[in-house]
Amino acid sequence: MIDVIGIDAPCMDFLVNLDKLPSTNCSIPILESSWQGGGKAATALIALARLGDSCGIIANVGGDLYGDVIKWDFIRHNVDVSRLKRLTGYCTSLSLVLSEREAMGRSVIWQGGGAPLVTELDVEYLKQAKYLHVPGAGGVFAEAMRIVHKAGGKVVIDADRYDAAIMDKLDMIDIFIASEFFFNKLGNKDIEACCREIQRKGPEIVVFTFGEKGCAGLGADGVFFTVPAFSVPVVDTTGAGDVFHGAFIHGLLQGWNARECAQWGSAVSAIKVTRLGGRAGIPDSETVRAFLSTGVIDCAELDKRVKWYSNALENTINETGRRSDEI
Repeated sequence: MIDVIGIDAPCMDFLVNLDKLPSTNCSIPILESSWQGGGKAATALIALARLGDSCGIIANVGGDLYGDVIKWDFIRHNVDVSRLKRLTGYCTSLSLVLSEREAMGRSVIWQGGGAPLVTELDVEYLKQAKYLHVPGAGGVFAEAMRIVHKAGGKVVIDADRYDAAIMDKLDMIDIFIASEFFFNKLGNKDIEACCREIQRKGPEIVVFTFGEKGCAGLGADGVFFTVPAFSVPVVDTTGAGDVFHGAFIHGLLQGWNARECAQWGSAVSAIKVTRLGGRAGIPDSETVRAFLSTGVIDCAELDKRVKWYSNALENTINETGRRSDEI
Protein backbone atom coordinates (compact mmCIF):
# COMPACT_ATOMS: atom_id res chain seq x y z
CA MET A 1 0.00 0.00 0.00
CA ILE A 2 0.92 3.66 -0.40
CA ASP A 3 0.36 5.89 2.62
CA VAL A 4 -0.92 8.88 0.65
CA ILE A 5 -1.87 9.50 -2.97
CA GLY A 6 -2.44 13.04 -4.16
CA ILE A 7 -4.13 14.38 -7.28
CA ASP A 8 -3.14 17.83 -8.45
CA ALA A 9 -2.10 20.19 -11.23
CA PRO A 10 1.57 20.72 -10.26
CA CYS A 11 3.12 24.01 -11.25
CA MET A 12 6.56 25.58 -11.47
CA ASP A 13 6.89 28.49 -9.06
CA PHE A 14 9.33 31.30 -9.72
CA LEU A 15 9.51 32.93 -6.31
CA VAL A 16 10.64 36.51 -5.84
CA ASN A 17 11.03 37.99 -2.37
CA LEU A 18 10.81 41.79 -2.00
CA ASP A 19 10.69 44.36 0.78
CA LYS A 20 7.24 45.30 -0.47
CA LEU A 21 5.16 44.68 -3.58
CA PRO A 22 5.84 47.14 -6.42
CA SER A 23 3.46 49.86 -7.52
CA THR A 24 2.95 50.75 -11.18
CA ASN A 25 6.03 52.06 -13.00
CA CYS A 26 8.44 51.50 -10.12
CA SER A 27 11.75 49.63 -9.91
CA ILE A 28 12.80 47.71 -6.79
CA PRO A 29 15.55 45.17 -6.04
CA ILE A 30 14.96 41.45 -5.52
CA LEU A 31 16.05 40.23 -2.08
CA GLU A 32 15.98 36.53 -2.96
CA SER A 33 14.65 34.29 -5.73
CA SER A 34 14.08 30.57 -6.19
CA TRP A 35 12.61 27.98 -8.56
CA GLN A 36 10.41 25.46 -6.75
CA GLY A 37 7.59 23.11 -7.59
CA GLY A 38 4.15 24.16 -6.41
CA GLY A 39 0.60 22.90 -6.07
CA LYS A 40 -1.47 22.25 -2.96
CA ALA A 41 -1.51 18.45 -2.95
CA ALA A 42 1.86 18.25 -4.71
CA THR A 43 3.68 20.22 -2.03
CA ALA A 44 1.84 18.37 0.74
CA LEU A 45 3.23 15.13 -0.72
CA ILE A 46 6.78 16.53 -0.62
CA ALA A 47 6.24 17.37 3.06
CA LEU A 48 4.94 13.85 3.75
CA ALA A 49 7.92 12.31 1.98
CA ARG A 50 10.33 14.51 3.97
CA LEU A 51 8.68 13.22 7.14
CA GLY A 52 9.16 9.61 6.05
CA ASP A 53 5.83 8.57 4.53
CA SER A 54 5.26 6.79 1.20
CA CYS A 55 3.47 8.90 -1.41
CA GLY A 56 2.35 8.89 -5.00
CA ILE A 57 1.22 11.68 -7.33
CA ILE A 58 -1.45 11.53 -10.05
CA ALA A 59 -0.96 14.50 -12.36
CA ASN A 60 -0.01 15.80 -15.80
CA VAL A 61 2.92 18.03 -16.72
CA GLY A 62 4.37 19.11 -20.02
CA GLY A 63 7.38 17.78 -21.86
CA ASP A 64 9.20 21.03 -21.17
CA LEU A 65 11.98 22.00 -18.77
CA TYR A 66 9.48 22.96 -16.06
CA GLY A 67 7.98 19.48 -16.31
CA ASP A 68 11.50 18.06 -15.94
CA VAL A 69 12.11 20.00 -12.73
CA ILE A 70 8.73 19.07 -11.24
CA LYS A 71 9.21 15.38 -11.97
CA TRP A 72 12.79 15.32 -10.71
CA ASP A 73 11.78 17.05 -7.46
CA PHE A 74 9.25 14.27 -6.81
CA ILE A 75 11.81 11.59 -7.64
CA ARG A 76 14.54 13.00 -5.42
CA HIS A 77 12.04 13.05 -2.53
CA ASN A 78 11.02 9.43 -3.23
CA VAL A 79 7.47 10.29 -4.31
CA ASP A 80 6.16 7.68 -6.74
CA VAL A 81 5.77 9.22 -10.21
CA SER A 82 4.49 6.17 -12.06
CA ARG A 83 1.17 8.01 -12.59
CA LEU A 84 2.73 11.38 -13.47
CA LYS A 85 2.21 11.82 -17.21
CA ARG A 86 4.37 13.90 -19.55
CA LEU A 87 2.15 15.32 -22.30
CA THR A 88 3.56 16.48 -25.63
CA GLY A 89 2.31 19.93 -26.57
CA TYR A 90 1.15 20.59 -23.01
CA CYS A 91 2.69 23.58 -21.24
CA THR A 92 3.44 23.02 -17.58
CA SER A 93 1.73 25.57 -15.35
CA LEU A 94 3.96 28.50 -14.35
CA SER A 95 3.41 30.81 -11.38
CA LEU A 96 5.19 34.05 -10.55
CA VAL A 97 4.99 34.37 -6.77
CA LEU A 98 5.79 37.79 -5.34
CA SER A 99 6.23 37.83 -1.56
CA GLU A 100 6.77 40.93 0.54
CA ARG A 101 8.47 41.10 3.91
CA GLU A 102 6.88 44.40 4.94
CA ALA A 103 3.29 43.08 5.03
CA MET A 104 4.17 39.36 5.19
CA GLY A 105 1.87 38.79 2.20
CA ARG A 106 2.17 37.54 -1.34
CA SER A 107 0.61 37.79 -4.79
CA VAL A 108 0.51 35.03 -7.40
CA ILE A 109 0.36 35.45 -11.18
CA TRP A 110 -0.14 32.17 -13.03
CA GLN A 111 -0.92 30.53 -16.34
CA GLY A 112 -1.86 27.08 -17.64
CA GLY A 113 -2.26 23.80 -15.85
CA GLY A 114 -5.13 21.49 -15.04
CA ALA A 115 -5.93 18.32 -13.13
CA PRO A 116 -6.07 14.93 -14.92
CA LEU A 117 -9.33 13.80 -16.51
CA VAL A 118 -11.61 11.25 -14.86
CA THR A 119 -10.80 8.85 -17.70
CA GLU A 120 -7.10 9.03 -16.77
CA LEU A 121 -7.58 7.67 -13.25
CA ASP A 122 -5.99 4.30 -12.47
CA VAL A 123 -8.55 2.64 -10.20
CA GLU A 124 -6.24 -0.11 -8.94
CA TYR A 125 -3.55 2.43 -8.10
CA LEU A 126 -5.99 4.56 -6.10
CA LYS A 127 -7.22 1.54 -4.14
CA GLN A 128 -3.79 1.30 -2.49
CA ALA A 129 -4.12 4.62 -0.69
CA LYS A 130 -4.60 4.82 3.06
CA TYR A 131 -5.33 8.51 2.46
CA LEU A 132 -6.27 10.44 -0.68
CA HIS A 133 -5.33 14.11 -0.61
CA VAL A 134 -7.14 16.47 -2.99
CA PRO A 135 -7.43 20.25 -3.47
CA GLY A 136 -11.04 20.12 -4.69
CA ALA A 137 -14.22 18.06 -4.72
CA GLY A 138 -15.54 18.30 -8.26
CA GLY A 139 -14.90 16.21 -11.38
CA VAL A 140 -11.84 13.97 -11.14
CA PHE A 141 -11.50 14.61 -7.41
CA ALA A 142 -15.04 13.43 -6.68
CA GLU A 143 -14.51 10.22 -8.67
CA ALA A 144 -11.21 9.53 -6.92
CA MET A 145 -12.87 10.11 -3.55
CA ARG A 146 -15.53 7.56 -4.44
CA ILE A 147 -12.93 4.97 -5.48
CA VAL A 148 -10.81 5.42 -2.36
CA HIS A 149 -13.78 5.27 -0.01
CA LYS A 150 -15.05 2.10 -1.65
CA ALA A 151 -11.61 0.55 -1.08
CA GLY A 152 -11.61 1.54 2.60
CA GLY A 153 -9.31 4.57 2.42
CA LYS A 154 -9.92 8.06 3.76
CA VAL A 155 -10.10 11.45 2.05
CA VAL A 156 -8.35 14.64 3.14
CA ILE A 157 -9.22 17.91 1.46
CA ASP A 158 -7.34 21.19 1.22
CA ALA A 159 -10.22 23.67 1.24
CA ASP A 160 -8.12 26.74 0.58
CA ARG A 161 -10.72 28.80 -1.24
CA TYR A 162 -14.48 28.51 -0.86
CA ASP A 163 -16.06 26.13 -3.37
CA ALA A 164 -19.70 25.08 -3.29
CA ALA A 165 -18.67 21.66 -4.63
CA ILE A 166 -16.74 21.04 -1.41
CA MET A 167 -19.78 21.81 0.72
CA ASP A 168 -21.89 19.51 -1.46
CA LYS A 169 -19.43 16.64 -0.97
CA LEU A 170 -18.88 16.83 2.80
CA ASP A 171 -20.27 13.31 3.18
CA MET A 172 -17.30 12.08 1.06
CA ILE A 173 -14.64 13.96 3.05
CA ASP A 174 -13.11 12.41 6.18
CA ILE A 175 -10.64 15.12 7.16
CA PHE A 176 -11.70 18.66 6.30
CA ILE A 177 -8.87 21.22 6.63
CA ALA A 178 -9.75 24.72 5.44
CA SER A 179 -8.19 28.16 5.43
CA GLU A 180 -9.39 31.35 7.07
CA PHE A 181 -10.54 32.50 3.61
CA PHE A 182 -12.92 29.54 3.43
CA PHE A 183 -14.08 30.16 7.00
CA ASN A 184 -14.83 33.82 6.29
CA LYS A 185 -17.12 32.82 3.41
CA LEU A 186 -19.25 30.61 5.66
CA GLY A 187 -20.69 33.53 7.59
CA ASN A 188 -20.63 31.77 10.99
CA LYS A 189 -18.09 33.66 13.11
CA ASP A 190 -18.24 31.14 15.96
CA ILE A 191 -15.40 28.76 15.07
CA GLU A 192 -16.51 25.89 17.28
CA ALA A 193 -20.12 26.09 16.11
CA CYS A 194 -18.93 26.18 12.49
CA CYS A 195 -16.73 23.12 13.05
CA ARG A 196 -19.60 21.18 14.63
CA GLU A 197 -21.96 22.10 11.82
CA ILE A 198 -19.52 20.80 9.21
CA GLN A 199 -18.76 17.67 11.23
CA ARG A 200 -22.47 16.80 11.37
CA LYS A 201 -22.47 16.71 7.56
CA GLY A 202 -19.75 14.06 7.27
CA PRO A 203 -16.11 14.78 8.14
CA GLU A 204 -14.78 13.11 11.28
CA ILE A 205 -12.14 15.85 11.74
CA VAL A 206 -12.61 19.56 10.97
CA VAL A 207 -9.79 22.11 11.16
CA PHE A 208 -9.51 25.77 10.18
CA THR A 209 -6.12 27.46 9.84
CA PHE A 210 -5.70 31.18 10.56
CA GLY A 211 -2.08 31.91 9.71
CA GLU A 212 -0.27 33.78 12.47
CA LYS A 213 -3.33 33.31 14.72
CA GLY A 214 -2.87 29.53 14.74
CA CYS A 215 -5.57 26.97 14.06
CA ALA A 216 -8.69 25.51 15.65
CA GLY A 217 -10.65 22.36 15.09
CA LEU A 218 -12.79 19.49 16.18
CA GLY A 219 -11.42 15.98 16.60
CA ALA A 220 -13.12 12.67 15.92
CA ASP A 221 -13.73 12.49 19.68
CA GLY A 222 -15.84 15.64 19.51
CA VAL A 223 -13.34 17.69 21.52
CA PHE A 224 -12.80 21.25 20.29
CA PHE A 225 -9.21 22.52 20.39
CA THR A 226 -7.06 25.50 19.49
CA VAL A 227 -3.34 25.55 18.69
CA PRO A 228 -1.42 28.86 18.71
CA ALA A 229 1.05 29.60 15.94
CA PHE A 230 4.76 29.39 16.70
CA SER A 231 6.75 32.62 16.79
CA VAL A 232 9.44 32.46 14.10
CA PRO A 233 11.09 34.95 11.73
CA VAL A 234 8.82 34.86 8.67
CA VAL A 235 10.38 35.14 5.22
CA ASP A 236 7.59 33.77 3.02
CA THR A 237 4.20 32.15 3.72
CA THR A 238 3.94 30.51 0.29
CA GLY A 239 2.99 26.85 0.73
CA ALA A 240 2.48 27.12 4.49
CA GLY A 241 -1.02 25.67 4.27
CA ASP A 242 0.06 22.94 1.84
CA VAL A 243 2.83 21.85 4.19
CA PHE A 244 0.45 21.95 7.18
CA HIS A 245 -1.85 19.52 5.37
CA GLY A 246 0.98 17.11 4.64
CA ALA A 247 2.25 17.26 8.21
CA PHE A 248 -1.27 16.77 9.58
CA ILE A 249 -1.71 13.63 7.49
CA HIS A 250 1.67 12.40 8.76
CA GLY A 251 0.28 12.68 12.27
CA LEU A 252 -2.80 10.71 11.31
CA LEU A 253 -0.54 7.95 9.99
CA GLN A 254 1.14 7.84 13.40
CA GLY A 255 -2.23 7.37 15.11
CA TRP A 256 -2.20 10.79 16.80
CA ASN A 257 -5.37 12.66 17.73
CA ALA A 258 -6.44 15.78 15.83
CA ARG A 259 -4.89 18.25 18.26
CA GLU A 260 -1.54 16.43 18.18
CA CYS A 261 -1.66 16.41 14.38
CA ALA A 262 -2.41 20.14 14.35
CA GLN A 263 0.45 20.87 16.76
CA TRP A 264 2.86 18.93 14.56
CA GLY A 265 1.50 20.57 11.42
CA SER A 266 1.91 24.02 12.94
CA ALA A 267 5.54 23.26 13.82
CA VAL A 268 6.36 21.99 10.32
CA SER A 269 4.64 24.99 8.76
CA ALA A 270 6.45 27.40 11.09
CA ILE A 271 9.83 26.02 10.06
CA LYS A 272 8.84 26.24 6.39
CA VAL A 273 7.97 29.96 6.51
CA THR A 274 11.53 30.82 7.56
CA ARG A 275 12.64 30.11 4.00
CA LEU A 276 11.48 31.33 0.59
CA GLY A 277 9.00 29.14 -1.29
CA GLY A 278 6.82 26.19 -0.47
CA ARG A 279 9.50 23.48 -0.42
CA ALA A 280 12.96 24.72 0.51
CA GLY A 281 12.02 25.13 4.17
CA ILE A 282 10.27 21.77 4.63
CA PRO A 283 12.02 19.99 7.54
CA ASP A 284 12.53 16.31 8.27
CA SER A 285 11.05 14.68 11.39
CA GLU A 286 14.25 15.02 13.42
CA THR A 287 14.33 18.78 12.83
CA VAL A 288 10.66 19.10 13.84
CA ARG A 289 11.11 17.12 17.04
CA ALA A 290 14.13 19.23 18.01
CA PHE A 291 12.16 22.43 17.33
CA LEU A 292 9.23 21.25 19.47
CA SER A 293 11.64 20.35 22.26
CA THR A 294 13.94 23.38 22.21
CA GLY A 295 12.26 26.05 20.11
CA VAL A 296 15.41 26.21 17.98
CA ILE A 297 15.47 25.45 14.24
CA ASP A 298 18.44 23.45 12.96
CA CYS A 299 19.22 25.41 9.80
CA ALA A 300 21.95 23.23 8.28
CA GLU A 301 19.71 20.99 6.18
CA LEU A 302 17.33 23.82 5.28
CA ASP A 303 20.17 25.95 3.97
CA LYS A 304 21.29 23.08 1.72
CA ARG A 305 17.77 22.91 0.31
CA VAL A 306 17.67 26.66 -0.24
CA LYS A 307 20.91 26.44 -2.22
CA TRP A 308 19.60 23.59 -4.40
CA TYR A 309 16.34 25.35 -5.23
CA SER A 310 18.06 28.67 -5.95
CA ASN A 311 19.37 26.99 -9.12
CA ALA A 312 16.85 24.16 -9.49
CA LEU A 313 16.60 24.32 -13.28
CA GLU A 314 20.33 23.85 -13.87
CA ASN A 315 20.64 21.35 -11.00
CA THR A 316 17.91 19.19 -12.54
CA ILE A 317 19.73 19.10 -15.86
CA ASN A 318 23.07 18.34 -14.20
CA GLU A 319 21.77 15.65 -11.84
CA THR A 320 19.66 13.73 -14.38
CA GLY A 321 22.08 14.06 -17.25
CA ARG A 322 19.07 14.01 -19.54
CA ARG A 323 15.50 15.19 -19.67
CA SER A 324 13.28 13.57 -17.06
CA ASP A 325 10.91 12.08 -19.64
CA GLU A 326 13.83 9.72 -20.28
CA ILE A 327 14.26 8.77 -16.62
